[in-house]
Amino acid sequence: MLRELSIRNFAIIDDLTVSFFDGLTVLTGETGAGKSIIIDAVHLLAGGRGSLEFIRHGARKAELGGLFQISNDDHPIYAKLEEAGIEAEEGTIILRRDLNDNGKSVCRVNGKLVPLSVLRDIGGSLIDIHGQHENQELMDEKRHINLLDHFAQDELQEVKARYQALYESYRELKREVQALNLDEQRTAQRIDLYQFQINELEEAALKVDEEEQLTEERRRLMNFHKIFERANVAYQAIFGEAQGLDFIGNAMRALEDIAGLDTNFKEASEAVTSSFYALQDAAYQIQHVLDDLEFDPERMNEVEQRLAQYQAMKRKYGTTVEEILAYQAKIEEELMQLINRDETIQQSEKRLREMEEQLNRFAEQLTAIRKDSAIVLSEAIMNELRVLHMEKAKFIVHFEALEQFDINGKDDIAFYISTNVGEPPKSLPKIASGGELSRMMLALKTIFSSSNGITSIIFDEVDTGVSGRVAQAIAEKIVDISVNSQVLCISHLPQVAAMADHHYYIKKQVEHDRTFTTVTEIKGQARIEEVSRMMSGAEITDLTLQHATELIEMAKERKQVIN
Repeated sequence: MLRELSIRNFAIIDDLTVSFFDGLTVLTGETGAGKSIIIDAVHLLAGGRGSLEFIRHGARKAELGGLFQISNDDHPIYAKLEEAGIEAEEGTIILRRDLNDNGKSVCRVNGKLVPLSVLRDIGGSLIDIHGQHENQELMDEKRHINLLDHFAQDELQEVKARYQALYESYRELKREVQALNLDEQRTAQRIDLYQFQINELEEAALKVDEEEQLTEERRRLMNFHKIFERANVAYQAIFGEAQGLDFIGNAMRALEDIAGLDTNFKEASEAVTSSFYALQDAAYQIQHVLDDLEFDPERMNEVEQRLAQYQAMKRKYGTTVEEILAYQAKIEEELMQLINRDETIQQSEKRLREMEEQLNRFAEQLTAIRKDSAIVLSEAIMNELRVLHMEKAKFIVHFEALEQFDINGKDDIAFYISTNVGEPPKSLPKIASGGELSRMMLALKTIFSSSNGITSIIFDEVDTGVSGRVAQAIAEKIVDISVNSQVLCISHLPQVAAMADHHYYIKKQVEHDRTFTTVTEIKGQARIEEVSRMMSGAEITDLTLQHATELIEMAKERKQVIN
């Protein structure tokens, strides 16, 4: 769960550190005080999309940090940390993200720099943020299958993974068959092109190390005169008459004469003798090379032409010889497929039919699992909706068979609901009101919260547009979710605020011509006054204070029943 959140230079927040605890934490305050800004900060900390607009005016960067504590040793987050090479000591995970004014983000997990994608993957396993805009997931029928599959993941996961792996292979093979079924003219053009390219590459007969060897040879040929002249100078200096080797020979013989008389000269004698013979060998080698040196202008032309051929092939077929040879092998294989196109097509189409049979079997298994799970999910949702005062609602998962395979199988799935007695269930996006969508999503969150491993669930004004007993039911449902997961909730409903285990008041104030947001935990009388303000508006009276006190006391009693 999220234990501590630190925010610096983020929007109108200057420097803020907030500690969080188990259960339900409610954040309240006037409109525009900065409640949603805190949620935005958590969203970015979990890998959400950043913007320069978030950086506080006058600052170089915004800094976000979150301390999480994981008590479950089997939490899936550990596998993700291990994959990323990150250690988590005693279940502690620290996420940090800096937004710089150059548009770049710096992300760290437990002090290790990570890409944004890794931060998003890890953050998504720790935090689930649900706001009003997330109801759009229910408004998009294409996403309903993902919600059902999430519910059925234990039974569905293995079969779906095998299906999707086969489906990707099927799509790739299908693309290859379609490419082979191009019209005759295009096929003939490709055959001519490949034959020309292969002939050109075969005539070039490129070799991996040849270009480097030719470059070295060209360097020698271009510097032939300098090499010949300097080698001669070296040879004469060593082996010429009355030159270096003669003097060293005299020194060698002189030291040999006295080495036997005085051992102090033995080491020097051996060194000079070794140098004499080494120089002698070097002189012979230089002479041997000089004897073979011969400037050949024709060879120079051959080398230049061969190197030019290498450059021409690189411009056409690849930046390196290895790439060119790989391309040659590739088009030779493709040419054989084109020449033997009919046979290749028959073999591939046979393989496609076999894969379709396998896909059908997997798809049938997926459909069967989904239909079983749909019955369980429908009953669970209707139970939750009854608690949320939608007693008359009827919910079903509607199935239609697709004609073609897709990434999820052959199921077209949509959520249907009826909110009025006597009316048949219809598409959820077409008939559900905003308040009904909120309650539907809250029902799903309740069902999923105990099984998805998320440690912290954040609700951002999901209770907008409801009141009365529905508001009370939503408050109790949020408390119900907080039994299995830590819940942070921004709310304008006094019923929700009264249910809080911890209540934070968010306030905006101006100092020295700058706007600041502060967060303060309120208890006792201060909390009663805030709940009273939420009930009546700006004016707080003795009556509203009394009602707020009663609401908080009633909330305590209801929470004891829930827990």
